[in-house]
Amino acid sequence: MSFVRTTPPRPVEVAAVFPELAPLARPAMRLHPRPGAPSVRDSSVGGPLLWPAGEPWPHCKDAHLHVDSGFRQSPTEVRLERLLQFRWRPDVQPTLTPEEEALKKRNAAWLAKRLEAGPPRPAECPVPMLPVAQLFLRDIPLLRPPGQADLLQILWCPYEHDPDYKPATAVFWRSAADVGDVLVAPPEAYEADYPGYVPEPCVLAPEVITEYPNSLDLSPELQEMLEDWNRWQEGGAGLASSYAAYPRDFYSIHLGNAPGWKVGGWPPWGRTDPILRYCAVCEAQMVPLLTIASWEWDGDEAWVPQEDQANAAGSHYAGQNPSQPTRVEVGSTDNMQIYVCPTSPDHPHTDLIQ
Repeated sequence: MSFVRTTPPRPVEVAAVFPELAPLARPAMRLHPRPGAPSVRDSSVGGPLLWPAGEPWPHCKDAHLHVDSGFRQSPTEVRLERLLQFRWRPDVQPTLTPEEEALKKRNAAWLAKRLEAGPPRPAECPVPMLPVAQLFLRDIPLLRPPGQADLLQILWCPYEHDPDYKPATAVFWRSAADVGDVLVAPPEAYEADYPGYVPEPCVLAPEVITEYPNSLDLSPELQEMLEDWNRWQEGGAGLASSYAAYPRDFYSIHLGNAPGWKVGGWPPWGRTDPILRYCAVCEAQMVPLLTIASWEWDGDEAWVPQEDQANAAGSHYAGQNPSQPTRVEVGSTDNMQIYVCPTSPDHPHTDLIQ
């Protein structure tokens, strides 16, 4: 890890104002992905994986009938178009590389022929999965890998799947020391269902923070406690009067669980009420492993790292928004949580869009 990101101190010490919440504190690691060029030996989002050359690459074997959304591009083409967006400036005519110029001409020709295109055809099956995250224990000590494993690798299919309209995911634990020859050129999907399912390669700056539950995860009694304006005042929180009618909103925005990509901690909610996940094998309550986020922060900037605040406050051209470095979008700019069974790594994981 070659750079640092620091979450600003919370404006209020939660446990000091509400000691009842102290037992609910959990450690989490914000990953703070930022565009870069990770190698197979780096923790990353969307970067290359330390994958053994002799081990089959994961493929999704489900049926993939492509819905004619007007989007038919390979992951490589998605990233090339993003590069063009990133380099575009209204006051500067960019100089394109031959590869970029060829892509621009190809896309123009494709758009001209789109109306003449025939019906959508099924994707080539099985579909090679895309790297989503690679996390080494040395960088993310909050991981609890099984046995001698020290490396977590997560991939997904670049197509939505019924009935929940989300990419199918795959989770692998392995020992980095056991990987000899590395797969140099993994197979790539013919196309992606949606550009938000193609992560942009990012390096990470992991940071340990303390999280408290989303207010929806609290009991009715604790939720009512957060609504008590007098309790906030008596605790010396010094909330602005604009929060007097809805002090619970202050907790939800500034004090509860952090946004963005993270390991552990508490899950974000809002799309639905909290949904407990249970292991399909042993029925144990599953625990959050990784949050895959569409945004590192959204709207309110209370969680913007100190090192990003000047950039976050500025204007951004296409492809340069620091709050969406991975370019991932799941659901309607929601989050996907990966859950695992706490009793056995061999039990299947599950995931949830929220």
